[in-house]
Amino acid sequence: MSRPIPYKGLTRVASLISVCVALVLVFIKVWAWIATGSIAMLTSAADGLVDVLASMVTLIGVRYAGRPADKGHRYGHGKAEAVAAFVQALLLGAAGLVLGGESISRIINPQPLAQLGLGIWVIIGSCCAAVCLVLMQTYVVKRTGSTAIAADRAHYITDVAVNVAVLVALVLESHFGWTRSDSMGALLISFYMIWNARGMAGDALKQLLDRELDIEDRKRIKAAVLSVPGVSGVHDVRTRNGGDRVFVDFHVEVDGNLSVDVGHDIGDAAEVAVSLLFKAADVTAHLEPAGIDDDRLDDLLNNIVK
Repeated sequence: MSRPIPYKGLTRVASLISVCVALVLVFIKVWAWIATGSIAMLTSAADGLVDVLASMVTLIGVRYAGRPADKGHRYGHGKAEAVAAFVQALLLGAAGLVLGGESISRIINPQPLAQLGLGIWVIIGSCCAAVCLVLMQTYVVKRTGSTAIAADRAHYITDVAVNVAVLVALVLESHFGWTRSDSMGALLISFYMIWNARGMAGDALKQLLDRELDIEDRKRIKAAVLSVPGVSGVHDVRTRNGGDRVFVDFHVEVDGNLSVDVGHDIGDAAEVAVSLLFKAADVTAHLEPAGIDDDRLDDLLNNIVK
């Protein structure tokens, strides 16, 4: 049994807004970098460029993930969101490595900066824009549970941190004359970009490699099935996150003397009980008589653990 996927239009709008905002911020920061010569500003501009590319990837991923199931993709296209998130992680990590190298070079050979006041005001404006975008994306993630939008939001949370770090570096250089503060700030931002990319890639791979839902979700699933009248047991529960929905299948045990119609109704009720636990779910119950002696996935996994 499958529940409808909510708010697909909301994820598309959020993705489009992200692309537009990121593109505007990149042009502003590149202009400010040319005017100031700040490596930290360059780092922020590069991070913004990654945001543009990542938001475009997210927009494509969300649109593709929103396609209904077809003959070639009977489970739908939800994993496109995880692919989009993984690509974003690669872009962010690569940018962090390149900019980290440039930052180290500037630390060894510091260079004077110009028009620091302009740079400070540009960063303050960029930070405000990024905060507004994060708030909008947080709302969308809460309504839809979109993996790609969540990854895009992580980019802009990083962008807020990047802008704050650049602001601190520019203020230290402008008011205290710390000539290496700009380069040190850029290096710290690079490390943060790489660390954030690592977490994003890990979350995306959980979906791409069909990792089970966490223990608490699995306990809730078993409890929901066992709460259905007529169910005497449940085993071989398998779960995975498909990006736009979760997939759950399980074997539900009922009295073997029941008619097929009655057993089928119990199975349907078990599917409904599980589907109500999630915003969007595709649930399949396999009906079998209680006490039957057959090969079980649970037994196989327990033997592997031992």
